[in-house]
Amino acid sequence: MIRTSLAVIAAAVDGRLVNVAEVNVADPASAVTHVCSDTRDVTPGSLFVALAGTRVDGHDFAAAAVRAGAVAVLGSRPTDAPTIVVPDVLLAHGQLARFHADRLTETTVIAVTGSVGKTTAKDLIAAVLETDGPTISPPGSFNNELGLPLTVLSADDTTRYLVLEMGARGLGHIDYLCSVAPPDVGVELAVGTAHVSEFGSRSAIADAKAELVRALPASGTAVLNADDPLVRSMAAETAAAITWFGLGEAQIQAEDVTSDHLDRARFILRTPDGSAPVSLQLVGGHAVPNALAAAAVAWSVGIGTRAIAAALSAATPRSKWRMEVTERSDGLIVINDAYNASPEAVKAALKSLKQIAGDRRSWAVLGEMRELGESSVAEHDAIGRLVVRLDVQRLVVVGEGARPMHLAAGLEGSWGRESMFVADVAGAMAILRDELRPDDVVLVKASRAAGLEVVAAELLSGDVT
Repeated sequence: MIRTSLAVIAAAVDGRLVNVAEVNVADPASAVTHVCSDTRDVTPGSLFVALAGTRVDGHDFAAAAVRAGAVAVLGSRPTDAPTIVVPDVLLAHGQLARFHADRLTETTVIAVTGSVGKTTAKDLIAAVLETDGPTISPPGSFNNELGLPLTVLSADDTTRYLVLEMGARGLGHIDYLCSVAPPDVGVELAVGTAHVSEFGSRSAIADAKAELVRALPASGTAVLNADDPLVRSMAAETAAAITWFGLGEAQIQAEDVTSDHLDRARFILRTPDGSAPVSLQLVGGHAVPNALAAAAVAWSVGIGTRAIAAALSAATPRSKWRMEVTERSDGLIVINDAYNASPEAVKAALKSLKQIAGDRRSWAVLGEMRELGESSVAEHDAIGRLVVRLDVQRLVVVGEGARPMHLAAGLEGSWGRESMFVADVAGAMAILRDELRPDDVVLVKASRAAGLEVVAAELLSGDVT
């Protein structure tokens, strides 16, 4: 963050300074250089954002934050530390981020949204842009009204590119995030079925995602997936220039796509300026559209085709539990994709499982895909049938919400013990301990709330088989 006095911050968020008798609020020596909402992240010069949650109230940790080096607290009530008091802490946090974003006059802001692939695309975009100048991007999936402002506030006046991920659980969410950090480049990846229970339909999801391109200035760039009809329709909703990417007809294309034994894609990147080979280190054919999105962003800001291809080929996974492939010392391969799940993502992961397994025995340990609304049973049913059609040898279905996968697998094929239903992680681990062999390949995937990362962690601990 650009060094900012407490007095300036208080004015920016319409706040009231209290308990500052011993602090010169205009003194550069007591200025804020960092903002955080977790006392574990406090460093000297921090502003601690005290959020009051249902289980933990950040105001109770104000004194601890100051002892750790925080200059002051942003809170909704006075604390026993220097405090900027505001009516709504989260709203003030966003106001501060917008104030800061307006000072980043030499920074290009890139925002990424979509039903699937946001975090992977964000990581790849950052990896490419870093080769051209100082780049800030969020760790993991900091894509909401708390995480996005924290990312904005981590940039400073040396930052050339600020890459942001924008999530939505309803109409207006992306509008708000764009008001906090007005984007110069907006990336629309795909419109899927994730969170359809909250939106009601894919068309409603598309409308929410389109808030990003509507927020772009005429001088900006919309980076759109030409392979997705709902994304293609967003071209009519923006005044910005458009850069198309896709496997089909597009400005930024992937040609001659193949994959290696770990399902890492190889292709020829083609742009209006030429072509160059790319060898991704990320697992799964579904990484290709994300790589093309990154290439489209880089090309739109003036980076050359060969430099883009080299950066994509060098990029390694940055965010945990997303198609992490690990081979144990005994040969067992674990694919940990347990961070989240949508029907589109599970289908892609299953195809990668079969590619990686080859002639080895394949296992799919799958949990519930959340927030699918009325389509939940049908979507889980479709996954169970796909497991059989792909000839995955073993299916372990975890949790009542995912039971339709197990039932569908039984109906699709003449399966007996090939598909097993268990109530929880403990049940899954019991089966795996009994039946796994060192030459097996195991995919672990579910929505985050299912907690199946525990299964992957125990498998990788070496205590199983």
